[in-house]
Amino acid sequence: MDRASSSDDEEDRHNLIGDGARSPGRSSFQIDGNKNRFIDPARFNFICRKRYCLAIILPLFVIILYATTDIKNIFRTGVSKITFDSPVNRMRESELRALYLLRQQQLELFKQWNHTFVNKTSFAAVNNTGNSTSSNAVSGSSYSSLERAGSVFLEDLKADLLSQISLNKQIQQVLLSSHQLGNSLDLLDNNTDPSISGLGRCKKVDQGWSERKTIEWKPEANKYLFAICVSGQMSNHLICLEKHMFFAALLNRVLVIPSSKVDFEFQKVLDVDHINKCLGRKVVLTYEEFAESQKNHVHIDKVICYFSQPQPCFMDDDRIKKLKSSGVSMNKIETAWNEDVKKPKQRTVQDIVSKFSSNDDVIAIGDVFFADVERDWVAQPGGPIAHKCKTLIEPSRIIMLTAQRFVQTFLGEDFIALHFRRHGFLKFCNAKKPSCFYPVPQAADCINRVLERANSPVIYLSTDAAESETGLLQSLVVFNGKTVPLVKRPARNSAEKWDALLYRHGLEEDPQVEAMLDKTICALSSVFIGAPGSTFTEDILRLRRGWGSASMCDEYLCQGEVPNFIADDE
Repeated sequence: MDRASSSDDEEDRHNLIGDGARSPGRSSFQIDGNKNRFIDPARFNFICRKRYCLAIILPLFVIILYATTDIKNIFRTGVSKITFDSPVNRMRESELRALYLLRQQQLELFKQWNHTFVNKTSFAAVNNTGNSTSSNAVSGSSYSSLERAGSVFLEDLKADLLSQISLNKQIQQVLLSSHQLGNSLDLLDNNTDPSISGLGRCKKVDQGWSERKTIEWKPEANKYLFAICVSGQMSNHLICLEKHMFFAALLNRVLVIPSSKVDFEFQKVLDVDHINKCLGRKVVLTYEEFAESQKNHVHIDKVICYFSQPQPCFMDDDRIKKLKSSGVSMNKIETAWNEDVKKPKQRTVQDIVSKFSSNDDVIAIGDVFFADVERDWVAQPGGPIAHKCKTLIEPSRIIMLTAQRFVQTFLGEDFIALHFRRHGFLKFCNAKKPSCFYPVPQAADCINRVLERANSPVIYLSTDAAESETGLLQSLVVFNGKTVPLVKRPARNSAEKWDALLYRHGLEEDPQVEAMLDKTICALSSVFIGAPGSTFTEDILRLRRGWGSASMCDEYLCQGEVPNFIADDE
C-alpha cells in the first residue's frame, strides 16, 4: 500500500515538470522508417555475446564494491542529497505546494460565489418585506435591516478579496522559494497585505458619538426620585435603573437606589461613585446615604405610577409590605394614565414632564422596565444623559479588573463571546412566534458561520446549559477542520490568581457578582453572539455600544433563522 502511494506521488511530481525538462533517448528497438526495417544476424549475435559477458561481470563488480565500500553511508549522504536537496526536487516540491494552494483558492472562490447568491436572496426578502409595508417607501425597520445586511455583505466581500490577494502572494512566495529568492516579495509594495489595509470584516462599529442627542442632569436640592424595580432578575433591574436615571434627569431629581432588603445588592456589582464622577455632581444616592440624610425617616411623599395594569406601579401586596418593613412609608398610590405592561404606548419627553412633575420632595413612579419612552434616544451608546464617561451604569472596578485578568489568562485579545441561554429558555422561546430556542446542531452551524467571518481562535461560553448540551456543542464547533475551544470560567483554584480580587473582598461565589463578571467578559470580546429575547444579552450589547467594542459581526444566535424543529405546546 505504501509503495503504491509513493509511486503515485512520484508520478504526480514528474507530471508537474514540463516536457522540456525530460530528455528520453530513443529505444534500441525503435523502428525508424524503412532504414532499420531489417537487422543484420551477425550484428545480433555480437550483441547477445556482449550481454552474456555483462551478466557475468556485473555481479562480480557488485560483490567487490560491497566488500570495499560503506554502502549505507553512501545512501545516507549522497543519495539523500540528490533526492531531496537538488534544485529540481525543490522546484517539484514548490510546484506541488503551489498547486495545493491554488486548489484551496479555487474552493474559497466557489464558496464566495455561492455566498453572494445567498446574500442576494436575503436582500430580496428584506426588500420585499419593506415593499409590502408601504407602496412608496421601505419601512424604517426594514430599511435598517437592509442597510445593515448590505453593509455586512460589503465588509465580507472586502475581507474575502483581501484574503485571496494574501493567498495569491503566498503562492508567489512558494514558487519563488525554489529559485532561492527567499523573501524577495517583501521588497515589493505591501499595499496588498490585508494586515496593513485594516479592512477586516469584523471591524468595530462607528457609534457616531458626535451625533448623540443628550440632556443635562442637574438635580434640584432636596428633590428625589425613589427607584422601585420589580420585574425579572438583575439584568431587568439594571435596565429599570437606567430608565429611572433618564426620568430623574428629565424631572431634575436625585435618584435613590433601593435598599438590598427589597432589591438586589447593587453596590456589589455597580460602581455608584463612578456615576457621580461622570456627571461631576451628586446625582445618585445609595439607600443608606438617603436614609441617613432623612434621619432614618424615609417617606415617599407622592407615588405616581407609570403603569396601571396589571396592578399600579407593577407592585403586588408583598412588595409593598417589604418596603414598609424596611422602614419606607408612602402616601396613597396614584396612576398617571392607563398603561399596561403588556402593551406599553410610545411616550415622549413632554409626556413624562407633564405627568410626573411635582413639588413634593420625594416621589416614586414604580417599575419602568417596560416603559417605552424615546426609544432611539435611550438606546444611544452611552445613554441619553450628557456625561464625560463611556457609560454610566457599568461593573464595579473589582469586577472590571477580574474580567480583564481572566481575558489575559485564558482568552487573549481576539475572542468570540457566546451567551448560550438554555435553562428555562425552551418554554419562554416556544411561547414566542417564531421560537428562539435552537437545537444544538443548528446553533453550532450558526456559530461556525460567525467563526468563518471572525477567524478567532477561541470562544468564551457564558451559559446556564447542562454539560450534556455544552459537550455536544463543543464537538460541533469547528473551523478549518479543527475544533475551536469553548472556554468557561473554571472552578476556584488557588494556583490561579486572576480571581484573587473577588476572594480578597469577600465577593467569591456570589451569583450576582458572577453574572456581572460574565457580562463584562462578553462585553470585552472582539465579537459577540447573543441570545435573542434575553435581557442579559441586551445589557451586554449596551455595554459594548458604550465601550466601543461592538463589531460588525455582532449578532443574535441564528439571527434571521427559525428553529428547524419546534416541540408542540403543552
